[in-house]
Amino acid sequence: MSFKAAAVQMCSGVDPAKNAAAMARLVREAAAQGATYVQTPEMTGMLQRDRAAARAVLADEAHDIIVKTGSELAVELGIHMHVGSTAIALADGKIANRGFLFGPDGRILNRYDKIHMFDVDLDNGESWRESAAYTAGSEARVLSLPFAEMGFAICYDVRFPALFRAQAMAGAEVMTVPAAFTKQTGEAHWEILLRARAIENGVFVIAAAQAGRHEDGRETFGHSMIIDPWGTVLASAGATGEAVIVAEIDPAAVKAAHDKIPNLRNGREFSVEKIAGAVAGGVAA
Repeated sequence: MSFKAAAVQMCSGVDPAKNAAAMARLVREAAAQGATYVQTPEMTGMLQRDRAAARAVLADEAHDIIVKTGSELAVELGIHMHVGSTAIALADGKIANRGFLFGPDGRILNRYDKIHMFDVDLDNGESWRESAAYTAGSEARVLSLPFAEMGFAICYDVRFPALFRAQAMAGAEVMTVPAAFTKQTGEAHWEILLRARAIENGVFVIAAAQAGRHEDGRETFGHSMIIDPWGTVLASAGATGEAVIVAEIDPAAVKAAHDKIPNLRNGREFSVEKIAGAVAGGVAA
């Protein structure tokens, strides 16, 4: 059964209430275009580099405005509403980078906490230590929905193909990668990584992104994308600003891709042996 999916591109600021209002406006636009599954970016609720300022407005899951709004939109529009992620205050003082999928009745069908923390130093001087504030997730899930088997990832997770392969082996037909990719890393790797994950697993990839210059000073890459199992970009957004992209998703295309390139069933177990090379008489021995 095919369905229409939308990726909502945002430029979230530091005020969760304003971001919730922007999310609602864009999700309604996506639903008006016929989308029955709608995804928002990583950190939909707030992008704030000042961690003290961020903590001052964070809420736990039960009181978070993005969670509340996401649930309400699912009911109002009769859709599967995927908040790509938002920052959730935890009891131990740390934060979860947590995604939520709501069913049309507003119930939470799935939670996913980002597994891989973005701890990097970039050439342009940007330095990120996500693990200093966030608690990493440890569980991947594949969710059976009426229209598809869906796997979950967030942003930096896209650089870890084993996560996607494990979900594909568990039957995932659609992989979701909401993100807030930096401009520098996005220019280098965003599209090629998303297309690689689609091709090597024979799945659809839906990736809603943050885009442009944010209130906290950071710059994100944008270019939200929906990609088919053959690696074709079905829909994409621009580099900056809000956008809604929509594409038809037919899970039958996943089976067709697997029939053409059956790498999931052709995979074999193997061992890796590290050996030391020696040189004798100028000839490698």
